[in-house]
Amino acid sequence: MPAHGMACDGLAFQINGKCAPEQRRKLFGNVIPHAKMPAPWRLYGVDIKPSALPQIIGRIIGNIGAARGCVWKDQGNPLLRRPSLRTRFGHGINIAIAGGLGVFEPRKPPIANISQFENKGIDYMVKDPEKYRNKKIVISGGGDSALDWALFLKDVAAEIILVHRSTEFRGHLDSVQKIMDLSAAGKIRLLTNAEITHLDGNESLNKLGVTIKGEDDLHWIEADYFLPLFGLSPKLGPIANWGLNINKIAIEVNTLDYSTNVPGIYAIGDINTYPGKLKLILCGFHEATLMVQSAFKRIYPNKNLVLKYTTVNGIQGF
Repeated sequence: MPAHGMACDGLAFQINGKCAPEQRRKLFGNVIPHAKMPAPWRLYGVDIKPSALPQIIGRIIGNIGAARGCVWKDQGNPLLRRPSLRTRFGHGINIAIAGGLGVFEPRKPPIANISQFENKGIDYMVKDPEKYRNKKIVISGGGDSALDWALFLKDVAAEIILVHRSTEFRGHLDSVQKIMDLSAAGKIRLLTNAEITHLDGNESLNKLGVTIKGEDDLHWIEADYFLPLFGLSPKLGPIANWGLNINKIAIEVNTLDYSTNVPGIYAIGDINTYPGKLKLILCGFHEATLMVQSAFKRIYPNKNLVLKYTTVNGIQGF
């Protein structure tokens, strides 16, 4: 099946708009990076873009058993029902997850039908301010993001309504004062002690239900767009489906070498967790150092690792 309108010799696989050999297609799967994105990295001789890595690595873990010369391990782990991370090239594949706090996703308000109107009147970030020109906008939030966009869009939108569940704001004091002044001047409508709890519309959003603290009645306001700007929350993204032991939003590791419960997969830095974990850069370097020692032994099980020091030439036999 051709991708991006290009024939690919019968293969449904392209990287950067170029056809990949059959063996690479088997390894990577149908991963088609965006043509406009640069691809500075190479994996198995193929250029890839950074954002495609999680998907590609996931396919590698799932499909690596198709290669010859594999050894089966741990039939109980769904990730390892395929052969272990050892390819026909005879080298163990090691994956180091150094993902920081993970993938950041917008915090969404707990409204039952909110997904119905996503990209149909609800935006979690402002990509193009001109989209809101001469429109009626409702912004919800009390931090810098909500305040800053309310201040900016007041000169773009037909009307700005800022809704916050409290009377106190978490944003910069100067921004808070500007919002108060604009509200007093009637240039921004400010609703405090209030929350957006209901959404209504046909094909797109056109009404929002506001619940005000201490009142039983639901107040409806018309709007073209709703911007819930509550910041971002970290998630593991596709890594959460790799069969790893997860504690909240962190990956559990063995502090001997910072390996996970899946052989050949390590997690270092802020993305891992263990008793006494400190999220410091210094700790990340320490974890990475022990991790590569372990990875070396998996890749070259019959070789001795020579450690170099500043005061000696090296020590054999470790």
